[in-house]
Amino acid sequence: MENKMRKALFVVLALIASLSMQAGKYKNFKVSTYIRAQDVARMEDDKFLKQTWETVSSQVDLDKIYLETHRDAFTVPEKVMTKVKKFFLSKGLEVGGGITFTRSEPTDFETYSYAREDERQQVKQISEFTAKLFDDFILDDFFFIDLKNDDEIAAKERSGKSWTEYRLRLMADAGRELVVNPAKAVNPKVKVIIKYPNWYDHFHGLGFNLEEEPTYFDGLWTGTETRDPGSAQHLQNYLSYNIIRFFDNIAPGRNGGGWVDAGGIQMSMDRYAEQLHLTMLAKTPEIILWNYMQLAEVKITPGMRARWQSAGDNSFRYDEMVAPYTQGGKTITPTTMARFAHVTLHQTDQLVGLLGKPIGLVSYKPYHSSGEDFLQNYLGMIGLPMDMHPQWQDGCQQILLTQQAAKDPQIVEKIKQQLRKGGDVIITTGLLKAIKDQLADVVELYCGDLKAIVNDFGWFGKSSREFIIPQVKYFTNDSWEVVSAGRPLTGGVSGYPILLRDTYSKGMIFVLTIPDDFGNLYDYPDRALNVIRRAMSKDVGAYIEGPSKIALFPYDNKTMVVENFNDNPVTVRVVINAKVSSLRNLITDEQLKPAELPAPQGFFGRNRFFGYAEGATAFDITLAAHSYVGLGYGK
Repeated sequence: MENKMRKALFVVLALIASLSMQAGKYKNFKVSTYIRAQDVARMEDDKFLKQTWETVSSQVDLDKIYLETHRDAFTVPEKVMTKVKKFFLSKGLEVGGGITFTRSEPTDFETYSYAREDERQQVKQISEFTAKLFDDFILDDFFFIDLKNDDEIAAKERSGKSWTEYRLRLMADAGRELVVNPAKAVNPKVKVIIKYPNWYDHFHGLGFNLEEEPTYFDGLWTGTETRDPGSAQHLQNYLSYNIIRFFDNIAPGRNGGGWVDAGGIQMSMDRYAEQLHLTMLAKTPEIILWNYMQLAEVKITPGMRARWQSAGDNSFRYDEMVAPYTQGGKTITPTTMARFAHVTLHQTDQLVGLLGKPIGLVSYKPYHSSGEDFLQNYLGMIGLPMDMHPQWQDGCQQILLTQQAAKDPQIVEKIKQQLRKGGDVIITTGLLKAIKDQLADVVELYCGDLKAIVNDFGWFGKSSREFIIPQVKYFTNDSWEVVSAGRPLTGGVSGYPILLRDTYSKGMIFVLTIPDDFGNLYDYPDRALNVIRRAMSKDVGAYIEGPSKIALFPYDNKTMVVENFNDNPVTVRVVINAKVSSLRNLITDEQLKPAELPAPQGFFGRNRFFGYAEGATAFDITLAAHSYVGLGYGK
């Protein structure tokens, strides 16, 4: 079966590689790029303009290009901008504008100071200049403020607000008064788009106002760069998908697309390809490949070929991507990362059109909230599909609440309402610590500063390392441990809840223990993760069994994508919470037969947390390292 799947996939990839260059477009989304102001200025030189275009256009299909007018206190002369715009229009591309409101990006991303009238006027003039040239323009990441100069300090003190409150008000007003309104006064047709970066959990501290700005900007854009998860931002792979979904829920129908740069490509071509692929799995309508000069100048090197590529059965295949191809009767040898983007996006395009609307476990993150920052991305990496919302969601069977939910003063009353309707509420230990006293009206639990070192999960196996968790205390026979851990637990003398449950009215409340280092979630044994996934699968209707760093992306038309982010092949069991006859590969149409499930054994087999649900159907699949598969099923 595996050989058949590999051969079929190889045929599809070969067809894509040979035909997509001729097709020149994509079926389900647009692909764009962005040129920085300093590079636009260099394009006054015809030779530079034509050579870079030849390099880029021969290796990746593009639909649109964004030309930046301003960055780092430099504005491109109008004559040059007009020339470059005309050139790209002649190549059949859509052309939009861009602005980066920085004074010195190399100096800790120095932004404009919005408490200074002269700098406010500069921002206004740049917006007017750009609107005169383009019918749409996008603000790059930097429409925030990171300054605490004397003028900002004085303005903040006059406001009587905290830094976060001051900056949120300052930037929400600046966007309307200095960017959108002046631009539309010059060009009533112009669409002004704000692009938000990838560090969404920290936005409010620097003035990005997700509550107000999307209501008056014509659209927003999403930074989906995850690069190296071990680098400064510590953003997990799953964020490239999850942040798109979160912003879709903030501004339905107005999230224009994702934005990926070359960061992480030094790890391997796969890391770059994964970011592009995950962005498009969120069903976004466009992606910007940041930036044009990276597409032209970041060279393909042997170091971009990861060790797992030697197996030859990966979804993203380095050897095929760098192989010569024919275009316009000429043989072209790929030279830059643009070729990686081309093959990855055409390959993903074949799958995306078969997927419905993304769904997942609803997680409530109120506007401007903090706590357990970016945790949902770690949970996505252990196979819990996330669906983050800035407002409380009624009508779901289960809702996940992290420490962020403590921002809502009515959170306990909303928890009660969910439970009274017969729904589940899943809270993390971070939220428990934040609202312990209020939550006591529902369940009396305690989670303070006490810690435990664990490595043994008893029935569910052992972790490969020891790690630290917070201790959850509860009343015996009032709450029940579903998954426990100790050091050791089997044959030991103490244990601590990993997943705890209690009942209230018609519903059930769970407490999910989050390790001090979120990355230790990946160390939970497979069988412990399986129980957690099973318990939290009601709204999705399916879950996976297997190790961590396997993500599930479900859709409302009974399709899904299962993706392996491990450096080695894995065997994964896909469990559908219903009786289905088969599971089909969406690309090859191969039909997978159900696995034989064991009969319930004893008390634990009859307990719904430890055994398969009645009528459930399971399918076993094998995924190569850093690979994915699209699957569909029907009753």
